Amino acid sequence: QVQLAQSGGGLVHPGGSVRLSCVPSAYELWTYAMGWFRQPPGKEREFVAAMPWNNESTHYSDSVKGRFIMSRNTADFTVYLQMNNLKAEDTAVYYCAANKWGTEFAVDVDEYAYWGQGTQVNIAS
Repeated sequence: QVQLAQSGGGLVHPGGSVRLSCVPSAYELWTYAMGWFRQPPGKEREFVAAMPWNNESTHYSDSVKGRFIMSRNTADFTVYLQMNNLKAEDTAVYYCAANKWGTEFAVDVDEYAYWGQGTQVNIAS
C-alpha cells in the first residue's frame, strides 16, 4: 500500500520558518511528480508547489514564490517544503501528494493519486 508519511509543522511566529517532510513508502514513488497543497480554515485545498520526477524544476504558487522552497532528497526520496518568512495567511493544513504522470505544472488536486495525512501549520504571535 502506497503511503506518504508527513512530519513537521506546528505553531510558528510570523516571519519564522518551518520545514515539512514527506516520506514515500513505495520505491516506485521516486519516479512520480510530487506536489504540496494546503487547505486554509474554511477554504478549499490549494496548490503550493510541485516538481517533476527528475527534480529538474519547481513551480510555485504566486502566494509562496520567493518564500517557500520545495526539494527532494535523491538518496531516500524524502520531499521537503521549507517555509520561510511565514505569514498569518499561510495557516493551513499542508499535504504532500504524488502524481504518476505529472510535471511541475500539475496544480489541480485531481491530478494526484496519493496523499499524505496532512500536517497543521499555524502562524500566530
